[in-house]
Amino acid sequence: MIHKLDDRTWVSGQVAPHEVAGLAASGVTLLVNNRPDGEDPEQPLAGDIEAAAEAAGIAYRFVPIVRGIGPADVESMREALREAGDGAVLAFCRSGTRSALACALAHREGGASADEVTEKLTRAGFDPGPIAHLL
Repeated sequence: MIHKLDDRTWVSGQVAPHEVAGLAASGVTLLVNNRPDGEDPEQPLAGDIEAAAEAAGIAYRFVPIVRGIGPADVESMREALREAGDGAVLAFCRSGTRSALACALAHREGGASADEVTEKLTRAGFDPGPIAHLL
C-alpha cells in the first residue's frame, strides 16, 4: 500500500522488482530503498530492484536504515527529494514506517514546520511519536 505524505513524497512497504514498471507509470521518478539486504530471507535483493528501476527508466537510491534514523539517513533523503525535482519519490522499507519517518525528518531539515511534518505523517497513517523529539 502506498501512502502519500504529499504530492511528491510517497512511502510504502517492500517493493518487488515486478512492481517497479507500474510505479514508473504512476509517476514515480525516484525509488529509495531504505531496507538493508538480508533483513528478511524472503525480501528481494537491492540489486534486483535497482535493475528493475533502471529497466523502467527511473532513478534508484539504496539508503538502508538499520538501527534508527541517523543524520546521514536524513541527509540522503533530502538529497533524494532534491534529485527528484518535480517527480515523485517513493521510499520503501518493510512496512513504510522507517521511510515515512526519514522523509518527514528530511522535510523538517528542509524548512517545513514541526506542525506541518506531524500533520503529513498523521494524515498518511503514521505515528510521529518516535521522532517527535527531533521535530
